[in-house]
Amino acid sequence: MGALFEPLTLRGVTVRNRIVVSPMCEYSSADGFANEWHLVHLGSRAVGGAGLVFTEAAAVEAAGRISPQDLGIYRDEHVKNLAQIAAFIHEQGRSAVYSWRTPDAKRASRGRGKAARRLRPRRVGGVRSWRRAHCRFSPMGRSRTR
Repeated sequence: MGALFEPLTLRGVTVRNRIVVSPMCEYSSADGFANEWHLVHLGSRAVGGAGLVFTEAAAVEAAGRISPQDLGIYRDEHVKNLAQIAAFIHEQGRSAVYSWRTPDAKRASRGRGKAARRLRPRRVGGVRSWRRAHCRFSPMGRSRTR
């Protein structure tokens, strides 16, 4: 158990211990923006001593969100709030913060909770979902759309 509290270096980044907060879908964003919820949720893990903190999945495009309430990094304006959270986490010691980016759109038109069982139509915020099934791969590994 002693190794749990020892520093760990991965690809040039050293964290103060091996306690890692894994990415969790929080369904708390509006239009992809991180907010006070994210600051408190992730920041409190750093204050508690976690060496590495991951954000929830951050979609690289609006249509790629897992749900309409997911975090995004598809607009320049998203960076400011995420940078504030990262700065707070770094102020707590040798904690590192990473963002898990995702192009996952297979559930982008689903709601929260029990509403996640049904797809939302485009007229009320649903998006056209692109999935792996929409792409074919050539034998050389280059993708092409149907």
